[in-house]
Amino acid sequence: MALNNHKQLKQLKKHIKTSLAVSITSLILFSSVTAAELSGNVSLEGRLFTTDPAYPKQAKSGGVSLSFLPEFKHKWDGDDQQFTFTPFYRWDEKDDERTHGDIRQLDYLVSKGDWEYQIGISKKFWGVTESQHLVDIINQTDGVEDLDGEDKLGQPMFRVSRLMDNGSVDFFVLPYFRERTFAGQNGRFRTPLIVDADAATYESSSEEKHIDYALRWSESFDELDLGVHVFKGTSRDPDLTLGLKNGDPVLVPYYPQITQFGLDLQHTAEDIIWKLEAIHRKRKGDDYSAAVGGFEYTLPALTESGTELGLLAEYHRDSRGEVANAPFQNDLFFGARLALNDEDSSELLAGVFVDLDNSTKSLRLEASRRIGNGMKLNIEGQVFTDVDKEDPLYTFSKDDYIQVELQKFF
Repeated sequence: MALNNHKQLKQLKKHIKTSLAVSITSLILFSSVTAAELSGNVSLEGRLFTTDPAYPKQAKSGGVSLSFLPEFKHKWDGDDQQFTFTPFYRWDEKDDERTHGDIRQLDYLVSKGDWEYQIGISKKFWGVTESQHLVDIINQTDGVEDLDGEDKLGQPMFRVSRLMDNGSVDFFVLPYFRERTFAGQNGRFRTPLIVDADAATYESSSEEKHIDYALRWSESFDELDLGVHVFKGTSRDPDLTLGLKNGDPVLVPYYPQITQFGLDLQHTAEDIIWKLEAIHRKRKGDDYSAAVGGFEYTLPALTESGTELGLLAEYHRDSRGEVANAPFQNDLFFGARLALNDEDSSELLAGVFVDLDNSTKSLRLEASRRIGNGMKLNIEGQVFTDVDKEDPLYTFSKDDYIQVELQKFF
């Protein structure tokens, strides 16, 4: 739906907020009269950008946002049947596009012996590496949430799984495509030209109604965990093509049809974990392969209380080289993970990406600690340095930031 004026935008926001309030109220009332669980969190987030923005009308210093993620879960029939509803809503002070709602999960799951059936809207994560998840293709990225791409939109699906002693075979039918979200004119982490998501185009004449399919086999062999998949359907990664909106240049998402073959592998020894993700993707006129692999080595306990330090290293390779529209085509990632193993689950992860083709470097920090009763403090930051003008990360080179988030769980 195109929003032609500010009044329509306000009406849409009001509708979303009202719908969310009704959903939450229904969850609370329903959970009080059934054998159900209601949990989730409310989060207050503040971002501070340390440099002036690169593009006109972007927020200068940052801002605050609020998010709400409740989860209603009801099990019956000896836990063989389960219903889950997880709505999500975020209000953002600066970026209207980041103010949005989504159904992360709304599904029915039934287990019958060695078979499992799931229908509805859900999330399915694949991947083992730390710095990038190449094989994670089922769900679309919620691009307005964060720069790391870890947040995903709910995906309509029908899944059938054959469970085995040490693994499973999973078949997915994905009947509706979710388009990626993009920052608005006032948002940070955006391209020089605004992305007009409403004008998205598709290779398939069925557009977002194209039916996608995926098949994955996973198995554990002692210290080795293996996953192999094939996906056929609409790419979750759009090409951005030049277009016009009201006479002004914009970027228009184009979603091609692809076939992807993927592998994820993890070998766990006593003090070192080896990880690998690799894909080969076929599309009209453009086949390529990409991989990320490395290790995490845990040093002996640093203190008597069990404080642990893990050292990480991963290498990224994309066969398209510097013409790839992905930021990590020949890059190294080095990092360290510090876990205090205290009662507050205090953790710190710091890492740096180094592009081996140019001078670009990106530093990232993530820290978390439980505080008080049912609360958690999360801190993250990102710094870009020596960014080459030809690097895909150059569009974010002025977006160094620090973010503090306080979560209250219920």
